[in-house]
Amino acid sequence: MRRSRRAPNRPVHATHPAVIAGLIRQIARQGFFINRCLTAHEPMKTSPMKKKAVRKMNAFYAQSGGVTAVINASACGVIEAAARHSRHIGKLYAGRDGIIGALTEDLIDVSKESRATIRGLRYTPGGAFGSARFKLKGFDKNRAEYERLIEVFRAHNIGYFFYNGGNDSMDTALKVAQMGEQMGYPITCIGVPKTVDNDLPHTDCCPGFGSVAKYIAVSTREAALDVASMARTSTKVFVLEVMGRHAGWIAAAGGLAGRKAGEPPHVILFPEIAFDQQKFLDKVKESVTANGYCVIVVSEGAAYADGKFLAEAGTKDAFGHTQLGGVGPVVANMIREAHGYKYHWAVADYLQRAGRHIASKVDVEQAYAVGKAAVELAVKGVNAVMPTIVRKSSRPYRWTIGHVPLDQVANQEKKVPREFITPDGFGITEACRRYLEPLIAGEDYPPYRNGLPDYVKIKGAPVKRKLKTEFRI
Repeated sequence: MRRSRRAPNRPVHATHPAVIAGLIRQIARQGFFINRCLTAHEPMKTSPMKKKAVRKMNAFYAQSGGVTAVINASACGVIEAAARHSRHIGKLYAGRDGIIGALTEDLIDVSKESRATIRGLRYTPGGAFGSARFKLKGFDKNRAEYERLIEVFRAHNIGYFFYNGGNDSMDTALKVAQMGEQMGYPITCIGVPKTVDNDLPHTDCCPGFGSVAKYIAVSTREAALDVASMARTSTKVFVLEVMGRHAGWIAAAGGLAGRKAGEPPHVILFPEIAFDQQKFLDKVKESVTANGYCVIVVSEGAAYADGKFLAEAGTKDAFGHTQLGGVGPVVANMIREAHGYKYHWAVADYLQRAGRHIASKVDVEQAYAVGKAAVELAVKGVNAVMPTIVRKSSRPYRWTIGHVPLDQVANQEKKVPREFITPDGFGITEACRRYLEPLIAGEDYPPYRNGLPDYVKIKGAPVKRKLKTEFRI
């Protein structure tokens, strides 16, 4: 048999083209397998975890009571913060003329306002959306009003209520939160502090007060210079009446006008100090004798020891408070009859709370901050609270934002403590000065055009009504 001839066995080098091609095919097959394995597991590695669904609801903002130079700065804070929390808050509505707008379903669509207008609210005084003196009574007296509010909120899918006001407004916000629970329509209610009287407890100060305090301190100093220049032959007594029914914080601010002995104001009349007519008249005469004139700052709520106001008019306002008829002329006439001095009196009235051109920068910043904080608390699920201003130090003045339950604020008043008033009852102490001075610090001028402040005005676009029933005030 013939044996076949075979090539002898020779080693094949690793760089031989055939070897390289085989390795490539093997790696490709393994790579395909690995790729298939990775692809099969990719969803487990890369798919994000599903977040808990957040129920987006609309919000309602309303201004209440007497307005201030900075209440719109709080509105700006609420509006801009709500826009940043669009995951929780859908539309933001405002009540035309405050809570009345909610009761009558007269809502304003804030989204129709331009960003420039919203920014302009920060430096515009008054109540841009309209305010009202309308106190909702207790559940037992007028449950229908609260039920109506919930009815309107339900119709417009409103789950957040921001109420910008003082003592009575905090009570309303608390009651709405309670009524919502009772009616099976939970609503997050946050009170946004505002009052020129500075009488809300548990907060270092109230937005609106710092600017009024600055206005009164400046006006007292300037008027005093006028009186002093003419006192020898003309007016010897000037009386400035300021706001403050039960708390004399605004009157106390007039004391910042002077620091040294003999500097005006020479007399401050506080609601916290019972009025003694003879003691007062003696003090006026002493001042005129020593200084040639006398400047007096009197709180509208100055009262006798029995609690009767010097200027009680015998009527009540919408909140049930005694209507005061003007204490300035009452005090001036006392002086004329007792001493015969020529006098002038003035009532700061709306001027003191509307003077945005002379607003305190600190006040503007705090007003914005509490509006912003109200929204941030609400979207965190915090309910029935009011943002507060917490003083960290006085010199330098440092502050931060806290919050307090509404039931600790509603219908409560913070008065000027006795240690802030001089022993004779007619001036402020250094402790009071240390408290007040930081609150009037800084200037925050509005833009001017043709010599006048260039304030903004909202469009006030109405929201379409959804309820068939009407509510009459």
